[in-house]
Amino acid sequence: MAIQTIVFDFGNVVSFFDHRLTTNRLAAHAGIPAEALHASLFGTSLEEEYESGKLTTAEFLSQIRETCKLSCANEVVAQAWADVFRLNEAISDLLPRLKPRYRLLLGSNTNELHAQQFRWQFAEILGHFDALVLSHEIGVRKPKSGFFKHCQCLAGSAAAESLFIDDLAANVAGARACGWHGIVYTGSAQLHHELTALGVNGLEQGSNFARK
Repeated sequence: MAIQTIVFDFGNVVSFFDHRLTTNRLAAHAGIPAEALHASLFGTSLEEEYESGKLTTAEFLSQIRETCKLSCANEVVAQAWADVFRLNEAISDLLPRLKPRYRLLLGSNTNELHAQQFRWQFAEILGHFDALVLSHEIGVRKPKSGFFKHCQCLAGSAAAESLFIDDLAANVAGARACGWHGIVYTGSAQLHHELTALGVNGLEQGSNFARK
């Protein structure tokens, strides 16, 4: 069956991110060393619980403030957490050429603060997607099968007609376990090669995407 739907991960596919930006911004306000701060923010179950919708933003910020002994206002913490993204220009070049030919979905393990940030920061590029599937809104994260079933329901595609692109092999393995095609994203040249092998159209030679 030919591919009808392509689902792109957000972080490190559509956009790059750097968690160290958050740590560096909050270090001056924390009552613990920077490395302990980073581990508290990103090395525990806290981020996963927030991305699964088990914690509200208010609860998440409260736990961060207590664990990291932060002295700054919640608004400062929220901004430091959220503003960590920069656009992957190679993918932004590709999306508008795929749009007329395929159903495009964004599928991301994310949270409310990050989603609020990238929805406005990348509003134009996100306009190419038919739907955004965000873990904190649907209550399930990749690579669980429920995430991919939700995408299929929105797209109206069979598993064999669906392609998932993610930078994490475990997430791609989850999609493949559901009968999807999958590509582990490592760069635009590699992605171009694998999309071509799958018969995906819209990859004109000489485009910025093909060269990046």
